[in-house]
Amino acid sequence: MIDRPEPLKRIRQVFRVHPIAALLGPRQCGKTTVARAIAAQEPCTFFDLESPVDLQRLSAPMTALEELEDLVVIDEIQRKPELFELLRVLVDRPENKARFLVLGSASPSLVKGVSESLAGRVGFVDLSGFILREVGTEVVRTLWHRGGFPRSYLAPDAEASYAWRQDFVRTFLERDIPQLGITVPAETLRRFWTMIAHFHGQVWNAAQFGRSLGSSESTARRYLDILSGAFMVRVLPPWFENLKKRQVKAPKLYLRDSGLLHALLQLETMHAVLGHPKLGASWEGFALEHIITVLGTRDAYFWATHSGAELDLLVLKSGRRFGFELKYSDAPSMTRSMQVASNDLQLDRLWVVYPGSKSYDLRDRVSVIPLERVQEAIRSAL
Repeated sequence: MIDRPEPLKRIRQVFRVHPIAALLGPRQCGKTTVARAIAAQEPCTFFDLESPVDLQRLSAPMTALEELEDLVVIDEIQRKPELFELLRVLVDRPENKARFLVLGSASPSLVKGVSESLAGRVGFVDLSGFILREVGTEVVRTLWHRGGFPRSYLAPDAEASYAWRQDFVRTFLERDIPQLGITVPAETLRRFWTMIAHFHGQVWNAAQFGRSLGSSESTARRYLDILSGAFMVRVLPPWFENLKKRQVKAPKLYLRDSGLLHALLQLETMHAVLGHPKLGASWEGFALEHIITVLGTRDAYFWATHSGAELDLLVLKSGRRFGFELKYSDAPSMTRSMQVASNDLQLDRLWVVYPGSKSYDLRDRVSVIPLERVQEAIRSAL
């Protein structure tokens, strides 16, 4: 059992402001474990909508919920989206004493009516798989190879971890997606998902994906919306401003879990990862997810110009601009692209994040740091 204090803290912060907290993340990332950790500390009523018994308990949801007090947890709520409208009615009652923690494996954009029903009443907490500070810095390579899904990371060996990830992909496509009411052939969506794995870290081109699938651009966009809405793919938006330069205005694509990336690329061992052409992109995506998660920000972008200058990650925090270059290198050095990005974007700080263990300065306000020191570096800069 690995403790996850940060999501527990964020959920409690949400409850100080809202009567409903929504814990969102991919299936099997540990949402239920986090919810049960909270439920163990106070009176709680727990509903798991994957359980036939609990579904029956909620066959008359108003009767089942309106008399409850204290904490109410509803797991996999996207399976019964009509509950969102009911929760709005319940929490708006002056006599309501309950707080609701709802767990979902699909974003509000994928479950129609969620944001409209609960606007102003719900706070969102995003949960990924394990991150480095939860498992320890000494196992960074294992976490990178296996990914953050608890059952994958905690598997007894690399072979068992790889088998779990392959089964996860199949179950996600054949069971989880149809349960959301989405009718897409599993093999078609798997092919699209695998294509994204090969384009991991590259700029999205709907026309190219459409041609490869033998379908239209709109169909490719729909498939992308499905995978991003189910927390499988991160669509990193571009940053652009008036710089008198031609800037890239299409997003970048990343698989959010490095273990699933390696499974879709059929990289069973760390040795296979280290010898693959996507090695640098794999590290870039792994580091990017870690940084966004530990900073708890939604203001994350990449920046690039058509002349070749690029910044892997731009984060806006407390009114300041922080840049990150993500390099799989033994000893990164200053590049022309970093200089251009730092000057054109007027970055307050630029960090080059690499898989080493030493920190050192490249120039004023530009430093090389290990991945585990990102949060410390941000805190010292604010």
